[in-house]
Amino acid sequence: MTATLLDIQDLRVAYPIQHGLAINWVVDRVSLSLGAGDRLGLVGESGCGKSTLGRAILRLLPPGSQVEGEIRVDQTSVLDLPPPALQKFRGETIGLVFQDPMTRLNPLMTVKQHCLDVLNAHWPKTPRSQKESKIRETLAAVKIPQERCQQYPHEFSGGMRQRVAIALALLLDPRLIIADEPTTSLDVTIAAQILTELTRLCQERQMGLLLISHDLALIGTYCDRLGVMYQGKIVETGPAQTILDQPQHPYTQSLLGAALHVDEQSQPTHPQSQTTDLRPILKLEQLQRHYTLDTNPIQQWLGGQPQVIRAVDGIDLTLRSGETLGLVGESGCGKSTLSRLILQLVRPTAGRVEFLGQDLRQLAPGPLREQRRHLQMVFQDPHACLNPRMTVGQNLREPLLIHRLATPQEAEQRVLSMLERVELVPAPDYAARYPRALSGGQRQRVAIARALITHPQLVVCDEPVSMLDAHIQTQILQLMQDLKTEFELTYLFITHDLAVARFFCDRIAVMYAGKIVEMGPTEEIYRQPQHNYTRTLLAAAPLLQRQQPRL
Repeated sequence: MTATLLDIQDLRVAYPIQHGLAINWVVDRVSLSLGAGDRLGLVGESGCGKSTLGRAILRLLPPGSQVEGEIRVDQTSVLDLPPPALQKFRGETIGLVFQDPMTRLNPLMTVKQHCLDVLNAHWPKTPRSQKESKIRETLAAVKIPQERCQQYPHEFSGGMRQRVAIALALLLDPRLIIADEPTTSLDVTIAAQILTELTRLCQERQMGLLLISHDLALIGTYCDRLGVMYQGKIVETGPAQTILDQPQHPYTQSLLGAALHVDEQSQPTHPQSQTTDLRPILKLEQLQRHYTLDTNPIQQWLGGQPQVIRAVDGIDLTLRSGETLGLVGESGCGKSTLSRLILQLVRPTAGRVEFLGQDLRQLAPGPLREQRRHLQMVFQDPHACLNPRMTVGQNLREPLLIHRLATPQEAEQRVLSMLERVELVPAPDYAARYPRALSGGQRQRVAIARALITHPQLVVCDEPVSMLDAHIQTQILQLMQDLKTEFELTYLFITHDLAVARFFCDRIAVMYAGKIVEMGPTEEIYRQPQHNYTRTLLAAAPLLQRQQPRL
C-alpha cells in the first residue's frame, strides 16, 4: 500500500467578495488523495477551479479568501502551518510550476541568480560549490545549456523560460510537484523530455506529481490516475486509461469528444485550400536574426570570442494569398523570432521581408506603420496585446484611432460589430468589461477581434490556442476558420501542437535550429516525413485513441 502523501478532504475555496454578495465557492467540496510516487492528472475547462485547487494546497490564495475543509501533506495540516514553517514547506516539501513562467521569474535576475536565490533562502549553510553543482545538475535535467545560465528571462523563448521555472521547482528535491499547465508553451519533443524526467523522478524518489492540464492525451500518457473537474467539483476520478476509454460523466464525455474532434487521424477538408490565390502575399529571402552573447572581461582578455545564437538562420519562405501555413518546431527553434521579424518588431540581421511586393526593411517609419494595419498578430497570451487598464472597448478602438480608420463615433459602432462577430454578446456588456473580468477563451476572442478590426490581409497567429482547454480550442479554431473566409485572410499559424496544425493548416513548414528543414502539404508531411527531426516530432506527439463508447 502506497503511503498517502497528499490528502484533501471536503475542501471549499471562495475568493474575496464584496459586502452583501453571496459566496461563490470556486472549489466546492473536493476530496482527493495522492500517494508517494503517484501521478494524478487534473483536467477541466477554464475557470473550473483547477489552478485554484493547486494554489490552495500551497496557501497562495489572495488575502481574504475563504477556505474550508482539510489539506494534509505527510500527515501535517497545511492550513495550520505558522509562517516560518510555511516558508520551508513551499519549495522543500512542495514545488509549484506555474503556467506562465514570467509570474515566477524576475526580469532583473539571471537564471543562475534565480537558482542561487532559492538555495540561499532554504539552504543558507550549504557551501557555494555544492550549490553551483546542484544548479548545473538541475539545469541539465531540463535541457538548459550551462552557457545560458548567465542570461536573463527576456533572452529566452517561452519554452526555455518554462524550463527554467521547472528547474526552480525541482531545485530543492521536493516530495510533491504541483505542475499547473507546465508544458503549455513547449513543443511535443521538449514536453516529452520534461514530463519523462518528472515521471522518472517521481518513481526514483517516490515523489508525487499533481499535473494540471487541459491536454487529455498528455494526461493519458504520463499520469496513472485522472480527475475531471467541472464547476468546482470533481465529477469523475479513477485510472487514467479507464476514464479515457470509458468516460461515465456527461462532461467527461463531451470533453473527450472535443479533444478527439481536433485529434482525429484523418485530415479534415479545408475549404480555403480550393480557393487559395497563387499570388505570394509574403516572401522571405535568406532572412537572418543573430544574437551575440557578451563575454566576461576575463574571457575577452584571453581572446575568447563571443557566442553567436542563430535564432533565425537563412529562411526562404513564400506564403500564398488565402492559405493557412503552419509553422511547427521545438521551443527555442526561432518560430516566434521569425514572426517578429515579419512584423518588423525585431529588425533582421540580414535578408529580405517582402509583403505585397514591398521590402519592409526599406520602409520609413510612416509607410511601415501604414503597412502594419494590413499585418496583424494574435499572441499566445492575450495579455500581451490587451492593456489591463483599458476596457475591452477601449482596447479595440485604439487601433482604429491610431491608423485613422474611423471617427470616435464610427469606431464605437465597429467595436460593437466586431465583438458580435467573435461571439461576445451582448456586445455593450463585453465592451465595458476589463480583460481581467474575462475567461481565457473570452480574452482570446478579444485578441482576435483586435487583430481583425483594421481589416488586415495577413494575420500571424503565435500559439493562439495553446493555453485553452479542448472545448474552447475547438470553438476558437472554428471561429478563426469562419473569419478567414469572411475577411479573406491569410494565416501564418505558429504552433507546437501537431494535432491542431493538422486540423487547421493547408501546408506545414518544420523549423529546427533557426532553419526550415521541411515544407509541404499538411498530409504529405504527416504521412511521409522526410527529415529526421520531423519524424522525431511526430513520434513524440501523444494522441488520443477513439476507444470510448458512443457519445
